[in-house]
Amino acid sequence: IEAVTGVQTCALPILGCAAKPVELTRDRGYMLEWIGENPLIDRSHLTMTLGEDGRAYGTAGCNHWFAPYTVEDDTISFGMVGSTRKMCAPALMEQEQRFLDALTKVQRWDISPIDQLRLWPAEGKPLRFWLEDS
Repeated sequence: IEAVTGVQTCALPILGCAAKPVELTRDRGYMLEWIGENPLIDRSHLTMTLGEDGRAYGTAGCNHWFAPYTVEDDTISFGMVGSTRKMCAPALMEQEQRFLDALTKVQRWDISPIDQLRLWPAEGKPLRFWLEDS
């Protein structure tokens, strides 16, 4: 029995290498926590949903936003971002603009060790999202 247990234990690391690749969750909301090096303003609510149809959308803190997107393996890019045009407090408007600008610079994605979706620009820190509870 000890020999069989030893074989099973040795085989586990090998099985771990054949794990299924991580995929983006689609048609479910993500909540933004960080824009690069900056956390969100308290009580602001920025979201993103990546639709199966290639359209991304959500709230940018003040306005609703939308954009086409494409994903291939670990690369992701967003097309021209549009939004509604409601005015809010200046700090929220500045945060919203930083978020929308950051989306246009995204080049790749990954999932962090703590299960955050990270959208990475060519240089700098990522946008960091949590998957919303369903």
